[in-house]
Amino acid sequence: MSRPTRRQVLHGSAAALAGAALAAPVVFPGTAAARPVDGHGSSAGSGDAGGHEMPDPFDEMYEGRHIEGWPADEEGSGAGARRGPGGGGTHRAGRAAPHEGMDFVVRIDNDDLHVMRNADGTWVSLVNHYETFDTPRALARAAVRELKGADLVPVVTG
Repeated sequence: MSRPTRRQVLHGSAAALAGAALAAPVVFPGTAAARPVDGHGSSAGSGDAGGHEMPDPFDEMYEGRHIEGWPADEEGSGAGARRGPGGGGTHRAGRAAPHEGMDFVVRIDNDDLHVMRNADGTWVSLVNHYETFDTPRALARAAVRELKGADLVPVVTG
């Protein structure tokens, strides 16, 4: 009987690894890999299977800075018209609506903080890009601490 070549061993190992990765959601149904990720566009109380409900709106003062956040689908149609946690708060005239595809709007002292939702339901921002947070409120508070009084510079796209 001949011995297998290195190439045959590597191909067999790769096939076994791929098979194990594909079988993991079936073998371990309670793990994160097995749960569907449906975090975009859902609202609070939607009860989606991934457990990624839209966070609650917030509007508060934190370390002397005004932070606020709300689901992006609650954005008003015109400048200065916003339905949010304060019910009638305004934003600067001429400000662009949040970037297309964003789930949640976060502002620090009325300046937009670009936030992104990760596949696992955590949140990151441009200020704290390598640190994840459970909620946009925690993310906004961390951004305030990181800014240390500095103004938030708007993201220019296009």
